[in-house]
Amino acid sequence: MAWMEDNLFSPLSQAEKDQLEEKTSYGHAATFWQDAWVRLKQNKMAMFGLLTLIFLMIMAIVGPMISSYTYYETQLALKNGPPSSTFWFGTDELGRDLFTRCWWGTRISLFVGLTASAIDLVIGVLFGAIAALLGGKTEEWMMRFADILYAIPYLLVVILLMVIIGSGILTIIIALSITGWINMARIVRAQILQIKEQDYVRAAFAIGASRRRVLLRHLIPNAMGPIIVTLTLTIPSAIFAEAFLSFLGLGVQAPIASLGTMANDGLPALRYFPWRLFFPATLISLTMLSFNLLGDGLRDALDPRLKK
Repeated sequence: MAWMEDNLFSPLSQAEKDQLEEKTSYGHAATFWQDAWVRLKQNKMAMFGLLTLIFLMIMAIVGPMISSYTYYETQLALKNGPPSSTFWFGTDELGRDLFTRCWWGTRISLFVGLTASAIDLVIGVLFGAIAALLGGKTEEWMMRFADILYAIPYLLVVILLMVIIGSGILTIIIALSITGWINMARIVRAQILQIKEQDYVRAAFAIGASRRRVLLRHLIPNAMGPIIVTLTLTIPSAIFAEAFLSFLGLGVQAPIASLGTMANDGLPALRYFPWRLFFPATLISLTMLSFNLLGDGLRDALDPRLKK
């Protein structure tokens, strides 16, 4: 029997060890999130979006600090100056440094987008999950309430809020949050309706688990994939909404810099001073493109049907 043991068991070669280690780390033995991260890294466009967002966030924080000018400092003698070694993005009609104002506006846009999306995340996930878990007429009434809110144009909500509490960042965040969570609630509801029919959820109810425990420990965590994807696609929508409202004059007011207000100020000067519109419009487009690329990549990485 000794000769059989020698033939059946032999040491692995170094190449086989490396292959086994790679398979254990990133293959079938890897967790769901580890496998999703590996597939996300293989998506070049999604990684481009992620790295671009990291760069924009860093510059939104550091950009105004490295500049020797403030976003509200006026120098009429230097108005409408082209990009140069002193003013990297040029100056506006009041001689204010566009480099500082653009990164300050990016900070405001990211703050509004992330804050409004965070509020939408909390409200939408809880509303949709509770509606799907309760079911019956309660679910029907909750979703019809969401449909009524969804029919209200957010532009009308902004105008009403401006009359009540005035214009500003808070008004935009509240207006976006009133109806922005509905899409998240619908997606979460659809996911929870599928998940709650699974055997492990039925087993949890059978052994006496409360609805709260099942909701927080089983339903919502297993729906995190679509939730994260929806969140990454909600953020650029909120950023564009803020820029659009500021472009119409319904957003932040001077002298605070916003990408939307800067685009509005630069539009009349497009023929003679195109840099005043080019830089804020480029930052808006780049931010929205990055979030959409990252969202598409996350959708593919978190879809188990696309797993190879």
